[in-house]
Amino acid sequence: MWVKLEQICVAAQSPAGNIEQGAEDMLRGCAQLRPNAARAEYRAWLAARPVGSAVTELIAAARGEDALLRGLAFEALRVVGAPAEPEVRTVLDEPTLRPYALLWLAEHDGADPEDAHEILTREEATWLWVDTAAAVADHGEAPLLVRHLESAVQPTVPALLTEVRAVGHPRTVQVLVALAAAHPDPALAKAVRRAAFQVHTGG
Repeated sequence: MWVKLEQICVAAQSPAGNIEQGAEDMLRGCAQLRPNAARAEYRAWLAARPVGSAVTELIAAARGEDALLRGLAFEALRVVGAPAEPEVRTVLDEPTLRPYALLWLAEHDGADPEDAHEILTREEATWLWVDTAAAVADHGEAPLLVRHLESAVQPTVPALLTEVRAVGHPRTVQVLVALAAAHPDPALAKAVRRAAFQVHTGG
């Protein structure tokens, strides 16, 4: 899923003034950068301020409504490394941040990023899928949202829709509507629209 987030960052411009910004504005600026350039910007931003306050700012940015910033905040926390661990552990009880924190901690403890998702429960993985889809829907292109289906843990779209409806993510309806609009298969798009309507009406 991190790869999906990185695919959104497609502009090949150099960092420009983000180091002076607060965490949220810095992350918004980095969303326009390629992944390696973004990591360089995170390092420069972190070097310009005390690590404790930087971590606190990044966690605060992750608590916002923009799912892309949530993912990017934890990418920046990966650059921080060990000094961020205590504060990352404190957010394990927050449903919005728990999947990101679990992945961060697993990778910090040496897990391969490709295998780290195995530590998430099915519900946590589904919640993270919706959150990442929200980032793609807000900041990416329609084909990327369709390809995001491939990253779901569920083996079929009907199974995914059932579990997405149950997971209670606040952006579920918007994600499903965007996916239905983007998907080229009319039958599948219709099923996704139906699921969106059922979530919207509480069915």
